[in-house]
Amino acid sequence: MAQEFSPLTGIIEEDKVFVDFGEHEGKSILEVADTLPDYYAYLIDKKTVGKCSIKRSKDKSYRLHVSQTVL
Repeated sequence: MAQEFSPLTGIIEEDKVFVDFGEHEGKSILEVADTLPDYYAYLIDKKTVGKCSIKRSKDKSYRLHVSQTVL
């Protein structure tokens, strides 16, 4: 039986990872995927170029961060 992997969170379920920045802060990735497909595609693009990471916070929840480094 094959497991499905999220293009954004990998093996972590999308409803357990929350956006930790911007106007969508606090929304789960699953909610973003359902209601804001363009923003979800933007996040996938940022992950592809290495500017996106998932960190576990002290409350044991997962938070998605996007680096805004300006060169």
